[in-house]
Amino acid sequence: MKHTYKLNGMTCMGCKANAENALGNLKEITKVGADMEKAEVTIEMSSHIPLEKLQEALLKAGLHYTIEMPGEKHHHSDYEHSKKTTVKDGNGVFYCPMHCEDDKTYTSQIGCPVCGMDLVEQPKLQITTEYTCPMHPEIIKDEPGSCPICGMDLVPIEPSENEEDKTYQKLLTKMKISVLFTVPIFIIAMADLIPSNPLTKMFSQFTWNWIQLILSLPVVFYTCWMFFERAYKSIKTWNLNMFTLIGIGTGIAWLFSLVAMFFPDVFPEQFKTESGTVFVYFEATTVILTLVLLGQLLEAKAHSQTSGAIKELLKLAPTEATLVKESGDEIISIHSIKKGNLLRVKPGDKIPVDGKITEGHSSIDESMITGEPIPVDKKIDDAVSSGTINGTKSFVMIAEKVGSETLLSQIIHMVNNASRSRAPIQKLADKISKYFVPVVILVATITFIIWRYFGPEPAMVFAFVNSIAVLIIACPCALGLATPMSVMVGVGKGAQNGVLIKNAEALENLNKVDVLITDKTGTITEGKPSVEKVVNTAGEFDENILQSIASLNQYSEHPLAEAIVNFAKTKSIKLQESKDFEAVMGKGVVGTVNGKKIALGNKKLMELVNANISLEIDTKVISEQEQGKTVSYILIENKVVGYITITDAIKETSKQAISELQRKGIEVIMLTGDNTRTAKYVADQLNLASFQAECLPEDKLNVIKELQSQGKIVAMAGDGINDAPALAQANIGIAMGTGTDVAIESSEVTLVKGDLLGIVKAINLGKGVMKNIKQNLFFAFIYNILGVPVAAGLLFPFFGILLSPMIAAAAMSFSSVSVILNSLRLRNIKL
Repeated sequence: MKHTYKLNGMTCMGCKANAENALGNLKEITKVGADMEKAEVTIEMSSHIPLEKLQEALLKAGLHYTIEMPGEKHHHSDYEHSKKTTVKDGNGVFYCPMHCEDDKTYTSQIGCPVCGMDLVEQPKLQITTEYTCPMHPEIIKDEPGSCPICGMDLVPIEPSENEEDKTYQKLLTKMKISVLFTVPIFIIAMADLIPSNPLTKMFSQFTWNWIQLILSLPVVFYTCWMFFERAYKSIKTWNLNMFTLIGIGTGIAWLFSLVAMFFPDVFPEQFKTESGTVFVYFEATTVILTLVLLGQLLEAKAHSQTSGAIKELLKLAPTEATLVKESGDEIISIHSIKKGNLLRVKPGDKIPVDGKITEGHSSIDESMITGEPIPVDKKIDDAVSSGTINGTKSFVMIAEKVGSETLLSQIIHMVNNASRSRAPIQKLADKISKYFVPVVILVATITFIIWRYFGPEPAMVFAFVNSIAVLIIACPCALGLATPMSVMVGVGKGAQNGVLIKNAEALENLNKVDVLITDKTGTITEGKPSVEKVVNTAGEFDENILQSIASLNQYSEHPLAEAIVNFAKTKSIKLQESKDFEAVMGKGVVGTVNGKKIALGNKKLMELVNANISLEIDTKVISEQEQGKTVSYILIENKVVGYITITDAIKETSKQAISELQRKGIEVIMLTGDNTRTAKYVADQLNLASFQAECLPEDKLNVIKELQSQGKIVAMAGDGINDAPALAQANIGIAMGTGTDVAIESSEVTLVKGDLLGIVKAINLGKGVMKNIKQNLFFAFIYNILGVPVAAGLLFPFFGILLSPMIAAAAMSFSSVSVILNSLRLRNIKL
C-alpha cells in the first residue's frame, strides 16, 4: 500500500535525507520519498503503520518533524491522554524560555546556544497509555484487558518523570553538594573578621588556604562546572550572555587565588596579609557560583509552574470510554474510538471525545473549557466536548471528532504554540541584550583602571574586587525573561477562562484595541435561528415551498440553512436531491431542486437574478424586519413565490458585554449582512450608535481598512465563513468557538463559549499581561541601571559604600527569580 502524508519541519536537503532514513528503518516500509517543497512524504508499506508509530520513528531519530494526514491542521503531534491524574511526561523537545532563536527547538537539554540558559521541555501532547500485569510486568499492551498468563486485570503503567523534573532534581543534588563544601570555605574566610582569629591557633593561614582550595574543587569542577562550559561556548560563538560574565568573574577570582597559592612572590605587598600569604578569593568564587546555582534551581521550579496550564488541560480527558454494541457495553481505550461510534457516558464520567447526545439528557460541567462554573443542561442533538464532566444522569453520544480534532486538543495545541511565541515588545529587550554583555565587560575594565590608578590603597585589591562585582551583578537574563514568562502564564490563564490566544502579538494588540467590529448572527445573537414561518404570496404555509428550500440548503453549514432543514424535519418533509448548489456571499443561496431553479436570499440576491418582488410581499417583509426578524425571499423558476421568517434571539450577555466595552472607551460597531430594519432593531436593543446593514464580506473588509487608515487598532468578532476575510484583515480577529473552522483559523483569539463577554475577558487579559511585562522590564532595567554603578564603586567617594561580589551574585540570581515570580502573579488575575 502507498500513502502520502504531510511532513512539517524540513528546511534543507539534509532534513529530507534524515527523514527518509528514519522512516525507512521501519521494517514494514519498502520505499520512502520526501518532497521538501510540498512538505510531503510518500511511503510505500507492506502493511498499514499507525501515524503515531511514524511520528515515534522520527522522534527516536532525533528529528522533531511533524507527520500528519493530508488536510489536517498543522500541530506538533496528535493529542491523546494517559490515565494518570498527574501528567509528568515531556515530549523530548526542548526550547529556550527566552526564545533566543524564535521557535527553534532542540533535542537535548544542554543549554541554549545563545543565552546559555537551561532549555525547558515541552509538555507531551501525545501521551499514550500502556497497560501491564501487576504479577507479570513483562506483559505490556496498548489496550486495557486481562493478563494472558494469570488472567488479572491489566493496570496502567505509571508515566516516567519528565526532563523538567529530572533537571530540578539534578540541580537540587548539586545545590546540596555545593552548600556542603561552600559553607566551610565561607566560615574559614570570615574567621579573619573575628578578633584574634581562633582558626590560626589550629593551623597557619597558609594551611587554611590549602583547605579552601581543596574544598572549592567539587564546586568549581563538578556542581558548577556547567557555568564555565556555557561561558566558553558563549565566547566561542560570540553569543555573549549572563554566563559569560559569571564565567569570567569567578574564573579570574579562582585562578588568581590558585596563582597566589603557588607563586605568592609575583604579587605586590598590598595583596598580602600580615602573615605574608596573598589574599585568596576561594570563598567569593564558591559562594558566587552556589548563589547562581540557587537561582538556576529556583528558575527550574518556576518554569514547571508557568507551563501548569497545559498540564492541567492534559489532565482533563479520560483514557477509556464505554462503547455501546449490540452484544452489550464494552470498555475500550480512547485511542480505539472511531467517528460514528456510540458511547455511553455515566454519571460523573468525563466525556471522552466531541460529539452529540443521541439518547438521554444530563447537565454538563464545562467550567474547565469555558471558565463558567454553572453546569449546562444538554439534551438530544446537543453538542458535548471532550474533557467536560457529566452530571448525575447517563446518556449515549455519537463520536464526531476524535484525537487531534477535539476541542480540547485544539485548545492544548493553541496554548502550547502561543506560550512559545514572541511579543513585539520583546524586540526592545532583545536589542538591549545584544549589546549588554560587551558594555558590562567594558565597564568592568574601566572600573579596574580607575580604581587601579585613582583609588585608595590597596588600589590593586579594590580594582580587582570591584571589577569582578561589576561582572557578577549584571543580569541580561532578567531582561530576556521579562516578556516570555508573562506570555506563557497569560496564555494559560486565558485558556482556563475560555479565551484561546493564538500568539503573543495578539495579547499585545488586545491592550491597544479602540474599535470592535462585530457581526450579528452567532456573535451578538444566539446563532441558533429558528424558522417562524414559511408562507406563499397569500400568506399561507406551503409545504412544497418548504420542501424546495430545505432540499436546497441540506448541504450548507450556515446556521440559517440548518434552521430551515430542522424545521422541515419537524414537519416530516422528505428532502429531495439538490444540484448546482452555490452560496452567494452576503446574499443567499441558489441551486436546482427537482429540475427547478431555486433562489433563497435577500433583496440583493433577487436583484442579481432579476426577480420582480410584488408590493404586497415587500410590505409584509418590511413589517417582519421592523420586529428584528430575518426574512428571505423565495424564488422558484424566476418567480418570487413567498418568503421565510427566521428569528434569532439576542444573547443575554451581549448588552452587558457591549456596555462594559463602551465603558472601557472602545467603540463598538455592528456590521451585518442582514437588512437595515432588522439591524436597527438589534442596534437599538443594545444601545449601539454605529451599525451598517446589508454588508457583503468585502464591505466588512473595507470598513476595517478605512478605520485602520485612521490609525485605529481594530478588533473583529465573527463566526462564519463570510467573516473570515475581515477576521484576517483586523488587527485582532476574534472568532466565536461556536462558529466555523474557517473563522477560527482566520482569527488570533478564539472564545470557546462564543460569548461577547469573552471579548471583555480577552481585553482584560491583554491589559493584564502587558502591564505585567512592563513591570518585569522595569524591574530588569532598574536593577541593572542601579546595580552596575554601585558595584563599580560610584557611591564610595560619597558614602564609603562598596558591593561585595558575593552580595552581587545573590542580587543577580534573585533578579531573574523575581521576574518569574512577578509573572506567576498573572495566575490570580481576575478576568
